[in-house]
Parts: sequence; structure tokens; C-alpha cells
Amino acid sequence: MVELARNAAGRRVPVIVNGCQQIPYLGIGKYQARGHKAGPPVRSNKDYPENGDKRLPDLQTALLRCGLCDGMVISNHHHLRDGDRVALMALEAAAKLGAKDLMWFPSASFPAQKNAIDLMQSGVIHHIEGSMNGPLGDYCTQGKMRGMGVLRSHGGRWQAIQDGEVHIDIAIIAAPTADPFGNADGSHGRSACGSLGFALADSMYADFVIAVTDNLVPFPCIPWQIQGNNVDCVVEVDSIGDPAQIISGTTQITRSPDRLQIAEFVARFLRDSGIMRNGFSFQAGAGGIALAFVDYLRRMMKEDGVKARFVRGGSTRYLVEMLQEGLTDYILDGQTFDLDAVKSIASDPRHVPTSPLTSYNYHGKGNFASMVDAVVLGATEVDVNFNGNVVTHSDGRLLHGIGGWQNCLFAGCSILAIPSFRDRIPVIVDEVTTLTGPGELIDVVVTERGIAINPDRQDLVDAVKGSSLPIRPIQDIKAEVERICGGKPAKPKLGDRPVAVVKWVDGTVLDTVWQLG
Repeated sequence: MVELARNAAGRRVPVIVNGCQQIPYLGIGKYQARGHKAGPPVRSNKDYPENGDKRLPDLQTALLRCGLCDGMVISNHHHLRDGDRVALMALEAAAKLGAKDLMWFPSASFPAQKNAIDLMQSGVIHHIEGSMNGPLGDYCTQGKMRGMGVLRSHGGRWQAIQDGEVHIDIAIIAAPTADPFGNADGSHGRSACGSLGFALADSMYADFVIAVTDNLVPFPCIPWQIQGNNVDCVVEVDSIGDPAQIISGTTQITRSPDRLQIAEFVARFLRDSGIMRNGFSFQAGAGGIALAFVDYLRRMMKEDGVKARFVRGGSTRYLVEMLQEGLTDYILDGQTFDLDAVKSIASDPRHVPTSPLTSYNYHGKGNFASMVDAVVLGATEVDVNFNGNVVTHSDGRLLHGIGGWQNCLFAGCSILAIPSFRDRIPVIVDEVTTLTGPGELIDVVVTERGIAINPDRQDLVDAVKGSSLPIRPIQDIKAEVERICGGKPAKPKLGDRPVAVVKWVDGTVLDTVWQLG
């Protein structure tokens, strides 16, 4: 029987997860971390070739060199997204060596890695701590994973590694370009994916680091995003990923009239509230609504002669065009979502790769997220108290990861741009199925039927007084949508077994994902 506690958000959460004691969520800013950062073992130059050539013939040899054994923590990054071949390649190599009960610690997993289910069933992988998109998340929700899933934001993952909450035994880094010493870059090569920021913590804190590349260049690899001083082995393979699938997800502006309306409302809100001004900053994702928002905002900035100091990525060609048109000084890029952005980060010094350390880490000396004036995000659900959910659907199925969503909520104005219903199911509910972000950090909800401003943000309410924007109470929008959809959505049938937990940015446990009943 799993021991549960009620946290400060009123959610029941496990106090022990995968054998480790947990701290239930205490509230925004209430938990203060203590102690010192974790550190990798000290290594000596004598353990490595004097000529600096760390190449090994294959992953199995590299894993043996790194001391692979049962129960280890194996990590990967996800910059190659659904085109990645390295994660499964490494896990299958570990399986051939007879490894069991591994904890897989990806920065995110995708449908391309669905065969990890076979490795869980055969006992190679014990459980996954990392975002689980699609089949792996569904597998977890059904209660089939032996351990409990742990869902962290991008910044939360860095925090967990840095604070010693997760100790990585072997990190395997897919490197679009690398040299024999281990310096690696993501912006060049036939499998170029842009930034490698999500792998940076793994390279710095893991006991052993393996760089896997399909574009080996003579020393030095310039530029390098991963330093060879942190790399133990370099393995050359035929392909680290499918370029056609690296740029996966929605990278086209929506054509839906309702969603275009949402995007226009968001852009007008930034303009009418005074957020859009010379020197401002913003962040938007790569979904259809977010891309349309960027397009509307770009037009308004041109009309008003406004220039941003910086924009935050996930970068796309729409942000690149803003940079090229002189509408922003810089792109600070956490991950790169399309080929135009990959080319830009490789050639334009104003397009700067960043990592979760600088962008999102809550246990640091500040981060970029809190310096952004406005962020535009999505959600699967939002409730009347402005709480947000991005990991489960209204049926309770775990199908998405957190990404940087939680971290972005600390921007000056956090906006959820969402359709009022999907598949005749209202998106605004009485209470979210899974709490991913506390309502006190969510400032505005924009739908095609109106804009709801969190009552705690009276400054935003005052800023748009007199505007023609359709400002409405969130309860009114919810009631209208329920009339259209024929009532409230049915509550999901959940069991009493926790299958995963949602961590808050400080490492405390915010909520629980329950096995489907």
C-alpha cells in the first residue's frame, strides 16, 4: 500500500517514490533547498588516451568501458525528438549485454521510442523518469510499468540532477557533430537539430558520458556545445536520427478560424495591455496557435515600430524571420523546432543556444524565464481557479510531457491560449484532472469565446479597460461552452494506484497520475 499525504494544493501524493522519500508541494516559493550541488567523480588524465582519441568501435564496448551493471540510471536527451535513434540503440545495446532493472532518464520520450515498452516487459528497463509522450505515457497510465513515472519540467530535470535527486550513471548524448576528443555540437551535420542544451547537465554531472555521432570531424569541433573534457567515450554510427522526423510536431500556422481568432486575441492583448513595447520580450511554442500568434504580433510590431530585445525559443522560422527583419535583437534558444531555425542557429551569432541552467533552473541564481515579459502556452485543461494541466487528458490518460511549461509560468504575464473545447469536450473545467501548474501563476486564459484574466492580476484588468477585447469571467466562458457541448465532461474513471507523479520546479511533489480504472 502506497503512503499518501495531502499537499498544499490539496492533492494526494505519495511520500515515497521508487524508494526515495519525497517532499509534498508546499506552495510557490515555500520550499528552500539546502546543501551543495552534486558532482561527478574525479577522473585522471592517465585513464584516457594521451592523444585525446576516445573513440570506441560500438555502443556495447562503450557501455562496458563505463561499467554498465543492473539498476543503473541511463540518460538521453530529446533534441532529435521523434527522429531519434540513439536512445533505443543504447538501451538495446544494454539489453544485449544482459543489463536489467535500468532506470531510463530521458529529457523526454517520443513515439519513436515505443519499443522501450518491450524492454520494460523483458525487465531491461524498470521504469522511466522523464516526460512520456504517446504510447509510453499510455503504458504507464495503464499501470504496467513496474516503477512509478516521475514527470519533471526541463528546469526541474536540471534541478533534480544538480541537487543530487537523480544520479546519472551513464549519459548517452546524440551528437550531430563531434570530434574524437568528445567535443560536440548540435547545429551542424546531416542530423543537425540546433541546440544541445538539454544534454548539458547530463554531460556535467553523470559518472560516465558517451557521445554518439554520425558526423565525426577532426579535432577541434567548432563550435562545441558539449565539452570533450566531460566525455569518456565517442562512438561513430551510421545515423543518429531521421532528419525527416527530427522536425516533428506542429510547425505550421493553424488554418482553423477559431484558433486563428485565439491567436489574434493574444497578440491584441499584448498590444492593448502595453506589454508590446520597445525592448519587451516574449516566448511562444511551436503549436499552430502559437505560430499564428507570432505572425499577428509581428505585423502589429511593424505597424507600431516596436522592436523586442529578445525572444525565447523553441525557435521556428517565424522567430528567425523576426530576427532577420530587425524586430528583435536576439533569439535565446532552448530547442530548435524546424530546419530554418537549425540553419539560423548554425550561422547567426544573434541566435544563441541556451540550456535549462540559464533558462529554467529554479535552484540557481536566477534564470531567463522570470525576465520574459509574456509567454504564450497551451494546456489540455484549465479550471475555474486558473490551475492548468498539460500532461493528462480529461479521460486521465497520460499522453504528454511538461517540457518547459511550468518554468515559463514565472514570466511577467503567462497566457494559456486554448480552444474552448476539443472533440466536443470542454477544456475549461471545475477542477483539472492533473495539476501541472498552480493557478496563482497563470494570468490570462484566451479562447475563441473570450479572454479571462485572473482576478489576482488587477493590473492587467486595468491595463485593458476600454479595449475592444472580449474580456469575460472564466466562469461565464465555461458555462457557455458547456451549453454548446451538452454539459460537463464526465469524470475519468481512475483507480487508487499512483502510477506517476508530477514534480514542481523545486522538486516537491505537486500531483499524482492515477492508474486508469
